[in-house]
Amino acid sequence: MLSISRTDSAENAGHRYLLFAGTYTKGESKGIYAYRYDAASGQLTPLGLAAETVNPSFLTIDPRGRFLYAVNEVSDFHGAASGAVTAFAIDRQTGKLSMLNQVPSRGADPCYIAFDKTGTHVLVANYTGGSVAVFPVNKDGRLGEASGFVQHTGAGPNPQRQQGPHAHWIETTADNRFAIVADLGLDKLLVYRYDAASGSLTPSDHAFGKLDPGAGPRHVAFHPNGRFTYSVNELHSTITGFSYDAKNGTLQPLQTTSTLPKGFSGTNDTAEIHVHPNGKFLFASNRGHNSIAVFSINNETGRLNLIDNFSTEGKTPRNFEIDPDGSRLLVANQDSGNIVVFRIDLETGRLISTGQPVQVPAPVDLKFVRID
Repeated sequence: MLSISRTDSAENAGHRYLLFAGTYTKGESKGIYAYRYDAASGQLTPLGLAAETVNPSFLTIDPRGRFLYAVNEVSDFHGAASGAVTAFAIDRQTGKLSMLNQVPSRGADPCYIAFDKTGTHVLVANYTGGSVAVFPVNKDGRLGEASGFVQHTGAGPNPQRQQGPHAHWIETTADNRFAIVADLGLDKLLVYRYDAASGSLTPSDHAFGKLDPGAGPRHVAFHPNGRFTYSVNELHSTITGFSYDAKNGTLQPLQTTSTLPKGFSGTNDTAEIHVHPNGKFLFASNRGHNSIAVFSINNETGRLNLIDNFSTEGKTPRNFEIDPDGSRLLVANQDSGNIVVFRIDLETGRLISTGQPVQVPAPVDLKFVRID
């Protein structure tokens, strides 16, 4: 679920892109870094620091590619128990970012941000705050104050990680009528009615997908056909598939399967999940095993079958993105401080290393924006 369209490989293959990397700034990193990306060759060219800002862990790009929005994953913002959301204007020639404004995220440690399908609002998940919020985006790119807010309550069975709600991911459905939230602390995918005109969320006590106790849902990916959705579960290192009823916004579980190879007994936490735009393959990242698990998808039933696990050639793959033409997968290895480019075999789904890593301190999230 990228911020740009990937409709056809031939259409996108000749275009030029910027790639932005959000990072954690507790070490060497200063903020958001930029790269030029050649879709034909898969080559990344570093452009350096695009903007200095604190813990810009997750990013999103407006549909026209003019503005970038980052969560600032902190627990104290101007003396309140909140993180922040920062708006930037993109210099499409240099990759530099100019700050427009910054607003409180309405909860501590915001960890995900995405546009709705109209491009008029961004939706934010606050991890430690256990809440979600919606912010209007003005025509000049600046953010308004929150138009929607929901505070989650409850806990899960894992006393270390689920002592309270932990909203970890939020996006709207393809028709923009609902917003789905993965809450790691509650073991639920919560479904809200979303009003694009007002930017409001309406909770429902009955519309949710339930995960195994202690599973810890982290991120979600939709199948292009709109009939299936998949949750990657951080604490159990599993993926749970659901059938999705677009009319009512309801989820019914189909299958839960491991992201790890048989026999692995080490410590692992899953992180990111994406369905390939061709609908044939699903990818998920393992932190600990340091691999991308690749699954085939049965387009009729939605069920997954593990193809293989592929080394990320780095440590702690927190995020990965599929490039705009669907031919490559780029992994952000947080603890080894590199981005590694893999070619995707579009017939088998297997990943082939291109030997083109670039260094960046503590990368967390990658986002493309087309510049021609």
